[in-house]
Amino acid sequence: MGKRKTEAAPMPGRYPVDMGEVELLRDLDRPQGWLLSTSGVPQSYVDLEDPTYLDFEYVRLMADVIDAIEEGPLDVVHVGAGACTLPRYVAATRPGSRHIVIEPDAALVQLVRDQLRLKSVPRLKVRVADGRTAVGGLHDASADLFILDAFSGATMPVDLATAEYMGDVARVLKDSGALLVNIADGKGLAFARRVVATVRGTFRHVALLAEPGILRGRRFGNLIVTASPAPLPLRELSRKAAGGLTQARCVYEEDLVKFVAGAPPIRDGDAVITPVPPPELFG
Repeated sequence: MGKRKTEAAPMPGRYPVDMGEVELLRDLDRPQGWLLSTSGVPQSYVDLEDPTYLDFEYVRLMADVIDAIEEGPLDVVHVGAGACTLPRYVAATRPGSRHIVIEPDAALVQLVRDQLRLKSVPRLKVRVADGRTAVGGLHDASADLFILDAFSGATMPVDLATAEYMGDVARVLKDSGALLVNIADGKGLAFARRVVATVRGTFRHVALLAEPGILRGRRFGNLIVTASPAPLPLRELSRKAAGGLTQARCVYEEDLVKFVAGAPPIRDGDAVITPVPPPELFG
């Protein structure tokens, strides 16, 4: 018998991709921890030995929502996955899950395959396409979970935040399925309010999770929206959010109406001002 081929260790450095350049950095505190960043903006963190280790606070909030879904394997669509932190997490915590990862940057996908052992994630398929085109080709009622975590730099693309796109996402979700959206916003939260208004216009049940300082618009950061045609486990989500390292809040029902504060939904063609993080945020 031949010797088993040893996987090459990832190589830190800067790598050209289709949409610019990314940097791969080793975590000096965790031997198998790696950070992927774009233009100085942290995009993904993975631990190649422990896929259940989640370094980013907002990713832990997303994992709290995933953990609250009924037990068992899931059919998951990921729009924008970076180094595929959440596909790895779901594969580890829910064996047998199937993943469709949609990512427009073919060179980035190849980098993650070559350097960060993407092939080790079972039942994962990557479709190199933009989020709107690829989702339009997915079957009706085919997903238990739809994760929208797509960014251009530090900003969510507006064309993935419109009512028309959310309608297509709703079509792909099963009646019991859940949507997870990662938004970044800062002072005033004008963009986040419009995205939440858009999701509320499509889904009957919606909740928002974030740290109190971010919810009050005091600092730039990530807010997680979850939505479903079916009732959400609000008590469990509130408990998990408050009990985690981030001590976040879960906002829903009348409090969510107050958060939106009459902001209009985003529609295709609308002029939308997207938030820009303060220059010192990632310094």
